[in-house]
Amino acid sequence: MKNIFVGNLSFGATESSVRSLFEAYGAVDRVSIVTDRDTGQARGFGFVEMSNNAEADRAINELNGRELDGRAMNVNEARPKTDRGFGGGGGGGQRRDKRW
Repeated sequence: MKNIFVGNLSFGATESSVRSLFEAYGAVDRVSIVTDRDTGQARGFGFVEMSNNAEADRAINELNGRELDGRAMNVNEARPKTDRGFGGGGGGGQRRDKRW
């Protein structure tokens, strides 16, 4: 199973349009277009899962840089999500009124 990152998608790209591009190279298990949590708008990238690694590699090589809806796609093997730990937030402290 290979997970493929597809970047620089037009905001009008659909799962079916991306699926049809990749199906020319083999069986596609899943297509996911990432959307904004609050607005539901597409964020311009997504992921494609293909079970046959050779077909997935061929799709990556053939589709990277190819245009879809006037935009050159960035297609490569997805990197595993990195563990960001529990850092990053901050805040939470009390503020004091310094006009005393």
